[in-house]
Amino acid sequence: MRREDPLNVSSLLTSPMVDLDSGAVIAHPAVVDSTGTLRAAPLPMVMELPIGVVLSGAGALAPLHEALRRAGRHPREAILLLTGPCQEQHRRLLRVSLDGLRTIGYLLGFGGVGSDGMSLDLVSDAAPYLVALDPELVARIPGDHRAIAVARAVVTLARGVGAHVLAPGVEREAQVAVARGLGVRLAHGPLLAPGPDGKVRVPLPVTDESPAGIMLGPRVQELLIPAVTLPAEAKAEEAVAAFGQEPTITSVILVDEFQRPMGSLDRSRFLLSFAARYGHALHGSKPAQRLADRPRTVPRTTPAIAAMQAAGRDSARVYDDLVVTDELNRCLGIVRVSDLIRQVTSARS
Repeated sequence: MRREDPLNVSSLLTSPMVDLDSGAVIAHPAVVDSTGTLRAAPLPMVMELPIGVVLSGAGALAPLHEALRRAGRHPREAILLLTGPCQEQHRRLLRVSLDGLRTIGYLLGFGGVGSDGMSLDLVSDAAPYLVALDPELVARIPGDHRAIAVARAVVTLARGVGAHVLAPGVEREAQVAVARGLGVRLAHGPLLAPGPDGKVRVPLPVTDESPAGIMLGPRVQELLIPAVTLPAEAKAEEAVAAFGQEPTITSVILVDEFQRPMGSLDRSRFLLSFAARYGHALHGSKPAQRLADRPRTVPRTTPAIAAMQAAGRDSARVYDDLVVTDELNRCLGIVRVSDLIRQVTSARS
């Protein structure tokens, strides 16, 4: 984006953002051109936004909001990757601006981290959704141990604040291997560009056949089963009908318009509420969310043993289904704790 023309929003990405674990495309580059027109794929989008524009105030960002509105897209579908440094005297203003963008619904990220971009302490304070390593840093991997050390520090920081890490400009398989080893989940670059058939091919990771790896069990995405979902605003009687369709349904997941889990209805507890006297009259026409528990979510790459540990943190809900999510916190399905126990027991026998 040129400072004198806030409509010209570009993208840091030159190829799709890809999940290195599954090969799934997470987001596509997007552009708001000089006419104020948004050009983006239907998937979630990533746009580069200089810090200077954010600091210029709400007026500088109004064209971006309007471009999304005219395209029928919601801010929750956009990751704004903020680039450039922020001076000490502007930090308070930046925090206020970021809070405003989050309130609207944008997902926020910082680009160029680990070099001349955003300082690490400001990244920590802002707690972004996404942290992108500096492309020059990635280019020096794996041959430069100093670059690897900086990348490891950024990944550690991101993990501490709950942010995903993006490795931009990946060109070689060796870079992918190092990035995986450091805990980087997302990447883009020439190596991951779609082929002539439009498909993205990600180099396969080295299989962990060590005793420790085997003991962790398979990842939950391998035990995934489809979830029965209802809109977050569904009535309780709709949930009763969903449970009545099939006796093997153990849970109903309430999701928002972007398929993000908002509530979890356990079959036994939920139907027990209706078995009581006047249960249907009390709850039937009311939102099902009133009787829902907070969904217990696990990323799809979580090992089975770690998922079991997550299930055991709440003694009252040990056997509740776990909701498996992707990198944008969308519901992919559920995994049953009984399946986890069976898999872990089999691996250790």
